[in-house]
Amino acid sequence: MDNKIEFLDQINDELEQKMSDSLVAYESSHGIDVNYKPFVITISNENDVVCGILNAYTAFAEIYIDDIWVDQASRGKGYGRKLLRALEEHFQGQGFNNINLVTSAFQAPEFYKKCGYSVEFVRINKKNPKLTKTFFVKYFNEPIETQGILDN
Repeated sequence: MDNKIEFLDQINDELEQKMSDSLVAYESSHGIDVNYKPFVITISNENDVVCGILNAYTAFAEIYIDDIWVDQASRGKGYGRKLLRALEEHFQGQGFNNINLVTSAFQAPEFYKKCGYSVEFVRINKKNPKLTKTFFVKYFNEPIETQGILDN
């Protein structure tokens, strides 16, 4: 029997629900809470205009930063650092293990180091060094990790 493989721009609601239900059932059977929750943090300037956005999500016991954007005119004013600090303060004490993010060499690896994120590893792009990826982590050092675990 031949299989049909398709590349889609997005998944339909019914198939997404089927996949989600199955993943949750599998994780639950292992005592794990998927704990997937996307969220956005915004920062506005003195004129109440949004000039920075942090897109992220929780999964299991971790927080994953997808994107941080600061408007060109607002860069260098500490908005990116304030977004990261707001994220860290919001989740501090909630039982999460760590925050993860990935950035390319042309983006902001030094910024994340200055904000206290540690390099986990670097994936070198030999053909285009600007696209070398640095994977960062920042641990909460919580006494007890409660997220991502189902209550027994």
